[in-house]
Amino acid sequence: MKINALWATAFFAALTLTADTASAQSYPNRPITVVMPFAGGSASDVVSRILFNKMATILGQPIIVENKPGAGGNIGTMLAAKAPPDGYTLVGAASGPMAANLTLYKDLGYDPQKELVLISPFASFTIVVTASNKLGLTTINDLIQRATKEPGMLNYGSVGIGSSQHLAGEYFAQVAGVKLTHVPYRNIAQFGPDMIAGIVQLGFAWYPNVSGPLTANGATALAVAGDARLPVLPNTPTTAQGGLPQYKFDGWFGLGAPAGVPEDILKRVNAALNEALKDGAVRAGFEAVGAVPIGLELDKARTFLADEVVKYRGIITKAGIPQID
Repeated sequence: MKINALWATAFFAALTLTADTASAQSYPNRPITVVMPFAGGSASDVVSRILFNKMATILGQPIIVENKPGAGGNIGTMLAAKAPPDGYTLVGAASGPMAANLTLYKDLGYDPQKELVLISPFASFTIVVTASNKLGLTTINDLIQRATKEPGMLNYGSVGIGSSQHLAGEYFAQVAGVKLTHVPYRNIAQFGPDMIAGIVQLGFAWYPNVSGPLTANGATALAVAGDARLPVLPNTPTTAQGGLPQYKFDGWFGLGAPAGVPEDILKRVNAALNEALKDGAVRAGFEAVGAVPIGLELDKARTFLADEVVKYRGIITKAGIPQID
């Protein structure tokens, strides 16, 4: 997977019209751009904008989101990895392109552990196991029984290959001993209508990605794959309550930067992120979309990323998912 070098250069030239060198004393003195590697309206996009609105107030400069979706988040993440390390181009850091895709892809075109820094994860999303109402399923047990009788016949959608939603489905199949078919979407906006229509039957997804079909009564939330029920889905049992306690899975989203950004600037952004997460309105916004705030200090964020790379490598290897060219 390669990106035209001239296009990438032109993209960042437009973002960095001013060539001043950043420092913590003056940073930020102009707007900050965050490259969002997923489409507008996706779960990561929604929760990021809630946080960035507050961070912009704390930092005293606008935070502009540039959506650059594609290739499971790899395209936007690569763009950010090649950006000038001045603190004015950051990246929405997702578990797929930052951790899982190191194992899934033969050549990402970037190394997230060498060319990027995870400033902090900021949102954890418990996976919601969802079924189109066309299937007539109401419990996790119903799903397992149906999938057992019809191996490979049931499909599930995700925001792309390597996404936490994709791997959540693979992990469910491992735990439940069933076979499912994965349907990756380039544009997650189409996932909801397709689920209502029954074209895509299942979702192992973050709540915002299935909220449309759920609120339209086109789908049913069978269970949430965490230790506790979600406030936004108070009547949906956990997988343990539904009879599959060994299935627990969540995804995360965070904020990253190109390697080489001065440490004092990284600490400034990290402090603003963690301060914003304490805001009542931010926390309420997160709760409304099924997200849990998880801000970490800079050094702990680096350890977190290293651990996530190992975790996803294990899931992908065990699932036997072939590497992508």
